[in-house]
Amino acid sequence: MVVLNRIYTRTGDDGTTSLGSGERRKKYDLRVDAYGTLDEVNAALGIVRLHTEGDSRLDAMLAHIQNDIFDVEADLCILDATKGKGPGGLKLNVTEKQVRWIEEQIDTLNADLPPLRSFILPGGTPAAAYLHLARTMCRRAERVMVALRDQPGEDVTPEAIQYVNRLSDFLFVAGRHANDRGVKDVLWQPGQNR
Repeated sequence: MVVLNRIYTRTGDDGTTSLGSGERRKKYDLRVDAYGTLDEVNAALGIVRLHTEGDSRLDAMLAHIQNDIFDVEADLCILDATKGKGPGGLKLNVTEKQVRWIEEQIDTLNADLPPLRSFILPGGTPAAAYLHLARTMCRRAERVMVALRDQPGEDVTPEAIQYVNRLSDFLFVAGRHANDRGVKDVLWQPGQNR
């Protein structure tokens, strides 16, 4: 389990940070960038949840996802497969079960939505706008994770990438759901301002 009894350590003053294994990396390292970007997604979801009080189903999904995002971050920040924050002190990896769960949530929300006839502009309700913001951050996290995976000597579990890919899809569908099940979607009007 994580114990944080001291917040500032001064160890990052040299521009490095510690991975879960204790290894030091530059703060601009792709691995740090990946889990830092996911932390941004999680913070944005905290803002979304300020606007989902009246939708207990969506709010419960988002609470579940916020916890799963920390699992993805743990998957990224601990490289040693024998050490970690998971059960029994082992490395915490994202599982296929977590990927399937988020797919099920996408299908559940999407079942109530009308088909799209145009691309959607971020907006509508506050919850939808923030969900679209979180979606764009999530896509950035995914790009960083793939770039990290493609670096020599680096690895990212396939399930972590799959989860983040599905998460961006979930956030898109959840944005439509938060827009009165698509009624308040703001549609792109191609060439409207020419």
